[in-house]
Amino acid sequence: MGNIVSISTIGQDSHRFGEPSGETLIRLGGIDIPFDKPLVANSDGDVVLHAITNAVSGFTGVNILGGEADKICLDQGIKDSSVYLKKALEYMKEGKIIHCSITIECLRPKLMPHIPQMKESIGNILGIPVSSVGITATTGEGLTGFGRGEGIQVFCILTFAKEI
Repeated sequence: MGNIVSISTIGQDSHRFGEPSGETLIRLGGIDIPFDKPLVANSDGDVVLHAITNAVSGFTGVNILGGEADKICLDQGIKDSSVYLKKALEYMKEGKIIHCSITIECLRPKLMPHIPQMKESIGNILGIPVSSVGITATTGEGLTGFGRGEGIQVFCILTFAKEI
């Protein structure tokens, strides 16, 4: 049996808000959150799952967003970002995700009440315990457009265990 090493990758994504459209839902971390502005995107705009997908792509070397996800979204009409993440996970031939750390920057919506449900959703998709999913949210003191309420930005670090 070989040695086990841990490898970490980073993923990022961001989307701006569209014009207010009354009470609507935005999708973050695979759950619906009430908000008055939609995220501008071809898909459901789930920036959390997009950032995780990009971190998986960093491990596998196979870019899903902008490639296969565009075909799934635009050609097949599938807007659910969990489908793109699951497609990225199909390329993981070796290694196992052991931890997911997410930082979300936005002014609104307020995310603290939604974090437990987001952690559960992400843990289920990645096949890891909820205790291995960390989510923090910040306004960044309003120093960026995200902190001023223009959209949402997400960074994700995934940690993998891999036998060498």
